[in-house]
Amino acid sequence: MQVSVRRLALYPLGAVQSGQIRCSLLSPVPRLLSPRARTLFSETGVWEKDYRTETRRRVEEWWHPRIMAQWQKDAVEQGSNRKKFYVLSMFPYPSGRLHMGHVRVYTISDTIGHFQRMRGHQVLNPMGWDAFGLPAENAAIERGLDPEDWTKQNIQSMREQLDSLGLCFNWDREVTTCLPDYYKWTQYLFIKLFEAGLAYQKEAVVNWDPVDQTVLADEQVDENGRSWRSGALVEQKLLTQWFIKTTDYAKPLLDALADLPEWYGVKAMQANWIGDCTGCYFDFKLKVNGEETGETLSAYSSSPEMVFGAAYLAILPSHRLLHGSSSVRSVLEKAFQPGRDSLTEVTAHNLFTGHEVPLVISHKEAFDGYLDTVIGIPDCSEEDLSVSKALNLRWTTVLKGGEDETQTLINSDEFSGLTREEAFHSITQKAREQKVGGHLTSSKLRDWLISRQRYWGTPIPVVHCGSCGPVAVPEEELPVTLPKLPSLTGKGASPLEAAHDWVSCKCPRCKGPARRETDTMDTFVDSAWYYFRYTDPHNPNRPFERDLADHWLPVDVYIGGKEHAVMHLYYARFLCHFCRDQGLVTHREPFRKLLVQGLIKGQTFKLADSGQYLKREEIDFTGTLYLNLQAACQCDTSVKSRWHMVVVLLKVTWEKMSKSKHNGLDPQEVVQQYGVDTVRLYILYAAPPEQDILWNVKTDALPGVLRWQSRLWQLVSKLRGARELGDVPNPSLLKKKELGETKKIWDNKNYAIQEVVTSHFTEDFLLNAAISRLMGLTNTLSSATARVVQHSVEFEESLAALVMMTAPMAPHLASELWAGLCQVKNPLCPLLQRGGDVLQQSWPTVDPEYLDVPDFVELSVLINNKPCGKVTVPLQVSKDSERVQQLILESPFGQKLLGERSIKRAILSPRTALINFLIDE
Repeated sequence: MQVSVRRLALYPLGAVQSGQIRCSLLSPVPRLLSPRARTLFSETGVWEKDYRTETRRRVEEWWHPRIMAQWQKDAVEQGSNRKKFYVLSMFPYPSGRLHMGHVRVYTISDTIGHFQRMRGHQVLNPMGWDAFGLPAENAAIERGLDPEDWTKQNIQSMREQLDSLGLCFNWDREVTTCLPDYYKWTQYLFIKLFEAGLAYQKEAVVNWDPVDQTVLADEQVDENGRSWRSGALVEQKLLTQWFIKTTDYAKPLLDALADLPEWYGVKAMQANWIGDCTGCYFDFKLKVNGEETGETLSAYSSSPEMVFGAAYLAILPSHRLLHGSSSVRSVLEKAFQPGRDSLTEVTAHNLFTGHEVPLVISHKEAFDGYLDTVIGIPDCSEEDLSVSKALNLRWTTVLKGGEDETQTLINSDEFSGLTREEAFHSITQKAREQKVGGHLTSSKLRDWLISRQRYWGTPIPVVHCGSCGPVAVPEEELPVTLPKLPSLTGKGASPLEAAHDWVSCKCPRCKGPARRETDTMDTFVDSAWYYFRYTDPHNPNRPFERDLADHWLPVDVYIGGKEHAVMHLYYARFLCHFCRDQGLVTHREPFRKLLVQGLIKGQTFKLADSGQYLKREEIDFTGTLYLNLQAACQCDTSVKSRWHMVVVLLKVTWEKMSKSKHNGLDPQEVVQQYGVDTVRLYILYAAPPEQDILWNVKTDALPGVLRWQSRLWQLVSKLRGARELGDVPNPSLLKKKELGETKKIWDNKNYAIQEVVTSHFTEDFLLNAAISRLMGLTNTLSSATARVVQHSVEFEESLAALVMMTAPMAPHLASELWAGLCQVKNPLCPLLQRGGDVLQQSWPTVDPEYLDVPDFVELSVLINNKPCGKVTVPLQVSKDSERVQQLILESPFGQKLLGERSIKRAILSPRTALINFLIDE
């Protein structure tokens, strides 16, 4: 019986053992409320001196529609003569609600898009919906709805949420994968694959999800054998499935990685997924008593140059030929002897060499990698030699020369006399030309299984004819649209089987009776080419025009989660290579740079013994931890209706945000509390993009960006106030010390533009370091004396540059700051006299005279007289102890070594490039 326990004392895991009954937990930050409405300069012409909560709200309300309208206007007007920049964030599944991970990825892409637009580029930052898939179908089954209606409602909801975040996408290029005008072209590309011999159907042992009632690719099963989506233990089933022969492109995909820039470890993950491409498959026709059975096998060899020396073909006991509807099944079952290699009466005719070899059922449970069919060649394997001798098989020696000599081929037709390396290339090339194998791949890679036994997916455009076999639907008959079904159950065969009028059709070739394919495609097929469609989204005649795709591709920066680093990226790269070979595009690789984003994690609380997650409201954070476990624990019936005090161990950790873990955040609530710009700055500043963010509003990141926004506002207020005093600014009035101050401001501005902010937006994407640098420039300007503020063009130019460089990250605030700057009395800076909104300005450039000075000095860093590394600083500031110290402390190097330490003194050597930090140990 469940018992209501009023006060349950909870202690963090480990606290009892250590004797510390205490816990540092987060308290919700109270929403800030303004006592009265405030004015907005852009609306009233009255400048509010302080940046308050109400000011922030008014600023964002005013600028939000104007920024989005200006983006759309610029997208239409920007000329094709400008250099293109394609920034792409992975499109979402329309679940109906955004989560903080969405906010992070789209904030990054929006920031980069604004930055590149200010640099004069023609920017494409599109958005769409990965709208097919199991979640919508399962939701429709649970609610008795049509998955199309459910999906469209969710798209509308999420689009409104994206708009509320001020994200500037090219909505005129929106794509939705579940609409016929999109999946028509998914079907078109499938047919191209089918015609090229790369899409095929075969019987195979597959992973079956008993909950979602569908097949899963190997990549969709975790290391514990559970489905990636439902969590159910996966079963093995023998089914006829559709595959795409990605293994034919393994070697080109592996080799192409070398030409790509570093992808934060993803290149290594791709290479590991593909494996070493040192072997290939050859095609065989099976025979019994000299008659072909109609069965074709592809068998792998790690030494294709020695294929003329094959002695046998080996399959595993789990092979489909022994378990499916194969015509040779009975022959194989009769010959099979468990626990030993079994010679069968089936022979295999090698379509490349013309030789026939016997088929052997191996005693092994597995070959290397995912292989289930291999070629036995005694000359290259002691194991193959042993099997051949044990079964009294005959074979031809094909190798001449020992290990210490140059080995050459013999008895290998026209390849005899070649070295092994020469023969390797010649044999595989000729096999590819004859289309009987030869494509270099690894033993660990399998072809892409795309069949799904569900309704809500792209129909596979094939009909099955008793006379003609599988026949592709003609292009002019595309799309093959999904039929409307009265209901979905999610049980049994593919739901499309129930659409009898839809299933029954005529063969496009012989016009006889036929049946449509009732499997649908894996949603990874839809997302393998969506980046193409964005370049030409409304084309009714082709998936995209080549000239438009060639203009925009490759994607300059692709942003998304690391969970897609293997499957999606591999499939997208494969399809781009295929489209290149089909003459559809020029580029083989679709993405130039990849920016992998980390997770946003929330704090979780769970019982250490059971692992049950608890809601925050179930815990009393005032003093000792208490938990109201009403209806949340099982107790003995003898204690019903009584209150009990119980000591329990509580495990507190950080995990990916989710409803089930009670640690998620509603982005709209967070934005309502702190503002769009604050949330954007927090996300960008809290960690580098590839690292996880631990959402903790009491950390330095959120208070830090709140303070920084106020300080930026105060700087504009400071300049406006100084110019309203009546004195006309006159730089010649500045004295020597003040001129030194302006030189420091000038150096700091140029350094920020040249080496920190610009490079962090284009090369390493350390946007957190860019913000840190801008904060440093803010500090410099904040310390300026009144006369420098009044009379210095350097102060004015640096403040203008600071606001412009802030604009991509905090566009609403920067737009209002710019409006305030442009109305400063008697401006010295030409920038403030040009007019226009801040996002329409050109990105600040480094002053030429700054570039004339030798660039950098490499400075040795010591901590308590011990060398710890080196940093590079601009020569202009290398003798300024305060400036050097500031640069080091703001760098990732300094934050790592000195961020948490108390610095007593920093000594900059006047003679050598060295600085020594004295700290408390």
